[in-house]
Amino acid sequence: MFEYALSVMIFLPILAGLMLFLFPFSGGASRITGFIVSIVVLLLGIELFLGFSGTGAMEYVESRSWIESLGIRYSLGVDGISLLVLMAGTILFPMVFTIFSTRTKGYYANLLIIQGAMIGAICATDMVLFYIFWEIMLLPVFFMIGIYGGANRLPATLKITLYTISGSLLMLAALVYVGVSFHDQFGRWTFDIVELSNLQLSGGYAVLAFFMFMIAFAIKIPLFPFHTWLPDAYTEAPSSTTFVLSAIMAKIGVYGVIRFVVPVFEIELARFAILLSLAGVVGMMYCGLAAIAQKDMKRMLAFSSASHMGIIALGVFCINVQALTGCLFQIAAHATSTGVLFLFIGLMEERMQTRNIADFGGIAYRAPIFATFFAIAMLASVGLPGTSGFIGEFLIILGAIKFSGFIGFLAGTSLIIGVCYMLWMFQRVFFEKPGEDTEKFKDLTIPEALTFLPVILLIIGMGIFPQPFLKKIEPTAQLHIAEVSVMTKTVLADNAPPIALDTHQKN
Repeated sequence: MFEYALSVMIFLPILAGLMLFLFPFSGGASRITGFIVSIVVLLLGIELFLGFSGTGAMEYVESRSWIESLGIRYSLGVDGISLLVLMAGTILFPMVFTIFSTRTKGYYANLLIIQGAMIGAICATDMVLFYIFWEIMLLPVFFMIGIYGGANRLPATLKITLYTISGSLLMLAALVYVGVSFHDQFGRWTFDIVELSNLQLSGGYAVLAFFMFMIAFAIKIPLFPFHTWLPDAYTEAPSSTTFVLSAIMAKIGVYGVIRFVVPVFEIELARFAILLSLAGVVGMMYCGLAAIAQKDMKRMLAFSSASHMGIIALGVFCINVQALTGCLFQIAAHATSTGVLFLFIGLMEERMQTRNIADFGGIAYRAPIFATFFAIAMLASVGLPGTSGFIGEFLIILGAIKFSGFIGFLAGTSLIIGVCYMLWMFQRVFFEKPGEDTEKFKDLTIPEALTFLPVILLIIGMGIFPQPFLKKIEPTAQLHIAEVSVMTKTVLADNAPPIALDTHQKN
């Protein structure tokens, strides 16, 4: 792969999106442009994946000085932590431009900018650079929900705006604290994550900065109790926007914890690991039970997505190789299965003008290909063996039991809730007596089927042959855990003294 492949994957979509805004493109031409750009990014992503050696080190590195006086660098790279998150973003985006063809050029322009900013956030190894891409990828979401969303889009936009701005400000304050602390300890400025991992932080300010980072990422994941923006935003957003929020942006929240919080705040993570793990499990239970009560398929899937993000986050907080490996694998597995389900529901709404479960029935008899694809994605979502969802969840539960038998038991039993509401929904929508409107439901067209088929095959392939994926991410997970395991065991074994608001450094 050529030297600047990551930069091309980042800035090609961003520049194409800006070009659509500036020049008089029609909606159709904008869609074609977006599709071509996303295909180019996909091809580069596939080449990157195939060439990735999986040694545990950072690969495809690009680094050059940017703001030298503050030690800020334009620094990119990919390792086992970022690989599958990056692949999910490149594989899924072309589907959005293929399936939905009735949007304006502004909508497609925003999608392209989001894709480029997401790839930038995933590949950034400098904290300031990550923060910049983090902010860029949030802006188009506000416009896409506020302009193109449903009837209650304005309250939903206001809620997600308040949440995300609050989280971003907290992250910025914590980022400044980390940079100043490094300067105080080493006499120079840097925001490179490898160098920041050498920081020695302790005391009340370190705990405060840790929770500032955690709240910012917990809002994006979303982690209980910071999930309350999600049902309204996911429901009111256009299906392709919901797809982006659930399949990619939520995963970057988990990725941010792994990449930037764990290496710098290992003491604080170890001290509060049980609390954070309980938040993940409680979120699984609460959102799963909330999903059961929903009559709107999209809203039900929104709560389902939040529930599954709880177990993905749990994989980080258990601080062992099995759980972290499962977390990284499940990021890609959940992105493909839940992302496809949101697109399927968008197609159903487009053809039936409703998302109410009670309005459907008998779709399997009218659209067998659609029903088969939907069933595969749904079964992967609930973790059926032989699908991508099983491997990641199994490894996370295994790691959770190793971390805490009680946490592992709660997480394992909470997964049953997801099986219940998903199978109930599938039976009602696809096999009950057809309604009058359902009789007119059309199966997938050949282009639509060919669009979904690669992702459906990937869901099955990751479930049956997970080793090609696991061998690329496990070495990095082992190195990552090894760096914090000694400190983690020490903190968990000892009773930590009361936290005082000071800036004393740990020995």
